[in-house]
Amino acid sequence: MNGHHARRRGLLIPSLALLLVLAVLLALGTWQLQRKAWKEALIATLDGRLAASPVALPARSEWPDLDPARAEFRRVAVRGAFPPAQQALVYTSGSSLRPDVSGPGYWVFAPLRLADGSRLVVNRGFVPEGRQDAANRADERSAGAVDIVGVMRWPETRGLFTPNDEPAKNLWFVRDPVAIASAKGWGPVAPFFIEQEAPPAPGGLPAVGRVRPNLANNHLQYALTWYALAAVLLATWGFWAVNRRWDRAQPPVSG
Repeated sequence: MNGHHARRRGLLIPSLALLLVLAVLLALGTWQLQRKAWKEALIATLDGRLAASPVALPARSEWPDLDPARAEFRRVAVRGAFPPAQQALVYTSGSSLRPDVSGPGYWVFAPLRLADGSRLVVNRGFVPEGRQDAANRADERSAGAVDIVGVMRWPETRGLFTPNDEPAKNLWFVRDPVAIASAKGWGPVAPFFIEQEAPPAPGGLPAVGRVRPNLANNHLQYALTWYALAAVLLATWGFWAVNRRWDRAQPPVSG
């Protein structure tokens, strides 16, 4: 009887540890499946918005109440004028939203003055390293009204390792239209910015292009990995438990 209880106690702690690790692995697998469903819904939403025809820009009175979750990546059409000599450079090492862009280089941000006097910031496109001098670009010499088609975007979040902006050098590292406009003295601007898709700049730079998110969706693979680890762990424990029981059942070898 004592031997039986000893065997049960010998299996208790490994069994509890097994259940704990199994619970963690199964929870991770299930979480990845939930992430997969969320990612697929996000991709479908973005694809739908970016494939839609452009609509009119929301009225100025609506800007403070816009919900980024509902409005971001909405294609819009807006008419305005770019005041000359008012541009800011935002450094980029490449873009996951523009397949045609490979860094390093800069996004060219500029204020667009609308007919009602309000302003919003437009990302006019990408210039590669070495081509950021505005004096050598034709877009700097064009100050007339222009019809812009683009995508509504909200400010980026500054990361832990994002360098500090350098307004004195006209250099930023985060696409934040309000912060840029404040530092540049452009006055109040919309809380979002427009990622310009058209028209192209007269000289080809800054380079505009369609926004095409390429979101990785490997969550099924991750889920299967966690579930497979759980199955391997369970099989290993079962093999160990059976062999342990068999070893204890063998009669001692007499000398």
